[in-house]
Amino acid sequence: MFDGQAALRALIDHPLFCFALTLAAYQLALALYERTRWVVMQPVLLAMLMVIPVLLLCDIDFARYRDGTQLLSLFLGPATVALAVPLYLNLRRIRQLFWPVVLTLVIGGLFATLAGVGLAWWFGADDMVLMTLLPKSVTSPIAMLVAEQIGGVAALAAVFVLITGVLGAIFGPPLLSWIGVRHPAARGMALGITAHAVGTAQALQESEETGAFSALAMSVLGAATAILLPLAVLFLR
Repeated sequence: MFDGQAALRALIDHPLFCFALTLAAYQLALALYERTRWVVMQPVLLAMLMVIPVLLLCDIDFARYRDGTQLLSLFLGPATVALAVPLYLNLRRIRQLFWPVVLTLVIGGLFATLAGVGLAWWFGADDMVLMTLLPKSVTSPIAMLVAEQIGGVAALAAVFVLITGVLGAIFGPPLLSWIGVRHPAARGMALGITAHAVGTAQALQESEETGAFSALAMSVLGAATAILLPLAVLFLR
């Protein structure tokens, strides 16, 4: 006799269940975004809202989910390296705008790093929260490492990075359009500086040139943050 409950349990306990769940949720979220083009239907946010209830319903804790999705983590490195492709294809354009790019990276990078920390300090956040907020505008691996080095909490830094990226990808493009920013390079730099990898994914959906400048901003800001931010904190203490 067929035992539906046992079959369901076997499916949930399968090592690839979390992997398949994550891929299916993201593909569905991406399809919904492509169909509607609503900014609130940002694929990362929507996929997360789909996956979390399923995990709670199936009683799957984070450690088990992380183990089940390790295969996805293996593709993170190649996917990041693949961002060099639009960079290479638009290298001539980047060279033409070299000094505006440098100026934007310096001013935008400083503002993105210090704005959130300044607001948190104004509201009375303690040093641990401030140190955790400082690397919020770079990708999670760099942010977690830098946060630990300067006295923050790595896990909380990853949360801040996720929130920053999702909000930047949702509100960044319409805000840029509203204030009249149409140039692909300007839009790409803004999304890359403020919303890192999630913003770069959004920029690539606009155009290859926008994605190239976003990838450039994300990469340079990430490297500068990893090197300079711990030194700056050490010098100021």
